[in-house]
This record gives sequence, C-alpha cells and structure tokens, in this order.
Amino acid sequence: MSNKNVTSYRIMDLDVQERPRERLAAVGAQALSKAELLAILLRVGVQGENAVHMGQRLLNDMGGLLGLQSASFVELRNQHGIGAAKAAQIKAALELGKRLRALDFGERPAIHEPRDVFEMVRDEMSALPQEHLWVMLLTIRNQVIHTEKLYKGSLNASTVRVAEVFKPAIQHNAASVILVHNHPSGDPGPSPEDVTLTRAAVEAGKLLDIKVLDHLIIGHGRFVSLKEQKKGFD
Repeated sequence: MSNKNVTSYRIMDLDVQERPRERLAAVGAQALSKAELLAILLRVGVQGENAVHMGQRLLNDMGGLLGLQSASFVELRNQHGIGAAKAAQIKAALELGKRLRALDFGERPAIHEPRDVFEMVRDEMSALPQEHLWVMLLTIRNQVIHTEKLYKGSLNASTVRVAEVFKPAIQHNAASVILVHNHPSGDPGPSPEDVTLTRAAVEAGKLLDIKVLDHLIIGHGRFVSLKEQKKGFD
C-alpha cells in the first residue's frame, strides 16, 4: 500500500522550519502556538497524527489549557496516545506555569533608585566586549518582572527599532521600563545618539502608556543615569 496518503506522525518528518523545537530556538517560545508548545512535550504523535496535530486534539477535547490544567492525571493519561509519561510531562509543565503566575511579588527585586539597577547588572554588563541594550520590565510597584536582552552591536536611534524596545513590555504586561546599555570603553558618558534614542523611547512610551523610568549607561565600575542628567527626558 502506498504511504502517500498516510499522515506523518513524527516531528522529524516535518520540514525543519516547521518543527516546533527548531521554531522555538529560532523565533522564541512566545511565537509558537499552544499546540506547538504541547508538541515539544509530546515529542511524537500516534499513527496518522503528528505531535502538533495531537496537541491540537488535546486542546480541543480537554477544553483548552484551562481544561488541561484542571484535568486529573488519570484523565489525561487515558487520552489517546498519551500514557503515563506524557501525562506527567504535561502536568509538570502546567504546574510550573501555575507556580510562576502565583509567585509572590514580594520575592521580586524592586527598583528604588538608579544604583539598584546598576548593582543588578554591573557584573555581567561591565564585562561585555560589545555594546548591548537591555530592557528591564517593571510592575506598577517598580518590581522587576524580567530583563530582556534586546540588541548587541553599535547602538543608536537609527539601528534600534523603538517598537522592539516595547514589544517585551507589552508581552509581559509591564507598567514601565528601564533601558540599560553598556559602553565597552568604560566611559559611561552619554553620546548624542544615546540621548536621541532615549528621547525616542520616552515619546513612544507616552503613546503606549508604558513609562520609561530611566536609561542607564554602564561603564567600568560606574554608571550614568540619563534621567538624573535630564537628557532625553525633557
């Protein structure tokens, strides 16, 4: 019998650019669908149904992610093609997500002044051989949600897309951001390009209702706050 009409059930039979694990590595987990994320946990499907299709079937049959979360281990294990090992992997992944959402915000560091930012990034950023731009995402109480390492290389207002600066803030529902970048020369003095970039980000933040609290430049053992110097925040 010809195999042409038999649906592939292995991830490896998909084109490389369509494989969930490779797509995650290339474009990030946030770009994958729920079915693709489940496929990474499932690894393989069943005869006639690859792991992505299987993930979508689970979502449909179980009532989405909330249904998967509320389902018992036995209910999940009894789904076609799942079994104990896959059920355990799915339940473990969902539990980690649940615990992350429930994380006590008191455990997250808060930013009270520019030096707090400097102390958090100085060891790693001071040693970087190239310019890097990081975006620190904050809650309404100035607690750090996440630090996105955004750009590497020569930084100025023409090479940095301001929309990309705010993309992680929107994804994480951040109330405000702090820009941080390093000067490999060791001198944290702001250049005209740094001020231009800051001003562009501040204006964009006003439109998006995401406040830019500061832009720090990190040198060797010292830093400059553009907010304190009133550069780009006028």
